[in-house]
Amino acid sequence: MADNKPNRKKSALGRGLGALLQDSPAKNKGEEILPEVQKTGIFELELSQIQVNPFQPRTHFDKEALEELAESIRVQGIIQPITVRKLDQNEYQLISGERRFQASKIAGLEKIPAYVRTANDQQMLEMALIENIQRENLNALEIAQSYQRLLAECNLKQEELGDRVGKNRTTVNNYLRLLKLPPSIQAAIRDQKLSMGHARALINVEDIDKQLAIFKKAIDEELSVRKVEALVKALNEAQPSKKEKPELDPVKKYELNKLQQRLASHFGTKVALKSDPKNRGEIKIPFHSASDLNRILEILEII
Repeated sequence: MADNKPNRKKSALGRGLGALLQDSPAKNKGEEILPEVQKTGIFELELSQIQVNPFQPRTHFDKEALEELAESIRVQGIIQPITVRKLDQNEYQLISGERRFQASKIAGLEKIPAYVRTANDQQMLEMALIENIQRENLNALEIAQSYQRLLAECNLKQEELGDRVGKNRTTVNNYLRLLKLPPSIQAAIRDQKLSMGHARALINVEDIDKQLAIFKKAIDEELSVRKVEALVKALNEAQPSKKEKPELDPVKKYELNKLQQRLASHFGTKVALKSDPKNRGEIKIPFHSASDLNRILEILEII
């Protein structure tokens, strides 16, 4: 008996994860698993038991890339398990790994290895967003949208967000600024027709029409980031500086000051008198109580 135990252990380990999972008597029920599987936290779940993640930050999946992943799965199987949370008996919801999940369906698999975690909606959202940001090849716009959701829906501050995703605050802010761009530019970023570098240059153009004009030129002529930066710099340098308000003529200014003093003396309170070169302005007579207001009104012969 002593000689047989080591052989059985060696045989089980040599058969790999799939064999261990298949040894479970409850593999179709999703209720109990062998101690070996409990230690790893990995279950083999039926694809039909798994719902897609409603918090998935990725909004676009490349069909050709999915087909390539499906072919890899047919040949090599699932190397990295997906992560799910349990909703009910035999019912699970994806936290991360939707590309592997979708590709497994294309590959014709019926089951998939998965880590099962416990999480509420907010925890699931945070885990899904962070795991996808760190592991998946999201485009710059999807990263920006994920950052925005973490800030808004998970009540994180930018410093906390930076710690979660391993980025400094400046980097996080640069992504968030992409969400201020016009929809057409955001769509180009999403479709990877425009790089993060191009987008960061365009953000610095305040006039939307000029911003869109440079964007169109960048797309049509396939301009490099450096050329777009040069266009933006030239545009901003050509912008006329804001004109300072013209000062009043010194004589006019003196007359207004004298008039202000006369008004203050007449009403017995400080009076503010303002005027521009076109003789447009205002007079302000403050009061400090109801009786003070009545006193001023009497002087004006209104009451």
